[in-house]
Amino acid sequence: MSPDSTTRPLCPMHRISLPEHGPPRLGTLATGTPVWLVTRYAEVRQVLMDPRFDRSSLHAPNAPPLLVVPNLLDDPGGLINQDGPAHQLLRGTVQRAFTPRAIARWRPWVGSVVAALLDDFAAQPQPADIIEGFTRPLPVSVICRLMGLDHVDRERIRHWADHALSGGAHQAGEVVEAMTEFGMFAAGLIAERRKQPGDDLVSGLVAAGDELGIEERRLITLVCGLVVAGHETTMTSLGNALVYLLTDGGDGWPLLARDEESAAVAAEQLLRTVPLSEGRVLPGLIRRAVEDVEVGGVLIPAGGVVALQTNTASRDPDVFPPGPPDLCAPLTAPSITFGAGPHHCLGAWLARLELELALHQLAVRFPGLRAEFTPETIEWRVGQMTRSPLHLPVSW
Repeated sequence: MSPDSTTRPLCPMHRISLPEHGPPRLGTLATGTPVWLVTRYAEVRQVLMDPRFDRSSLHAPNAPPLLVVPNLLDDPGGLINQDGPAHQLLRGTVQRAFTPRAIARWRPWVGSVVAALLDDFAAQPQPADIIEGFTRPLPVSVICRLMGLDHVDRERIRHWADHALSGGAHQAGEVVEAMTEFGMFAAGLIAERRKQPGDDLVSGLVAAGDELGIEERRLITLVCGLVVAGHETTMTSLGNALVYLLTDGGDGWPLLARDEESAAVAAEQLLRTVPLSEGRVLPGLIRRAVEDVEVGGVLIPAGGVVALQTNTASRDPDVFPPGPPDLCAPLTAPSITFGAGPHHCLGAWLARLELELALHQLAVRFPGLRAEFTPETIEWRVGQMTRSPLHLPVSW
């Protein structure tokens, strides 16, 4: 638990204080490593698109430490930490599994998972906890359906995902133990689908990986990464979005019920303005300069670590209208919530789809949904890379 949470209530994520917009400036990570903080939209996109800022050099022998406790993001062999041809090869393996045909086929699956969970939730006595009853099981249920894991204990998947992106909630030894078990599970799953392929994401990933000659250990890391990406972002985004919609943003609830397209527009605005993280572990998307580069009139020296503050950049007044989000309005510039450039999050489409369908069906099913909590009474899930509510009692 963070020190602040023991002395005063944490505010909802949409109310957190963000770094000011301005030129890149030096700060310090929790490890003591100096870091250049980039906060303006144009400069964040510049760095994300510039190959002179990479991920792989963050794990070079001379690289400074980034995390106090390592997690899945600290794996040098992971997709996120590759650049150039090696990254393109790995990413191509995943992209071949995410074909347009597959995406179109999976949309009804996601919708059916949302509907089934809401059926169960509607039968609960009121007030009911919408986190345990809906937002937490939703991404696990979806990823299990897409990856053919309906037979797997979902508490195990939750356990692995919680440790994979731990930001201090678990000791280093606990993370290593959980990740070792997670890797063994993924290795067995890959072997099983190689022998008996099915109509699921893992089978498609294995087929593409074998055709392209991807090493087994990298396939294992890819499978683990997809499970985590399919779990963490959706759970966090949806929980924090509901805090906003049931408190300060209550006027937007009827809009979500209009149709799925309206919900999709609203979801993009919520993703832009309701942060996933407040930067206690890492203050943004991390890159390292491989040569001297000027950003916003400031020279970032070769070897310098850069943190891209997408939360602040997503509220840049030179790009987006200030104030509360207009849930009816399409974004005025491309979203950077999931990054941009070569490392744009591959799971972004799934997170968006789940958020869109979840918000739409929730608003249709429960037009009178109301909070039985206040911002001050929310208990938060802390010690992770992201922050989200542990419980949200609601009535309807």
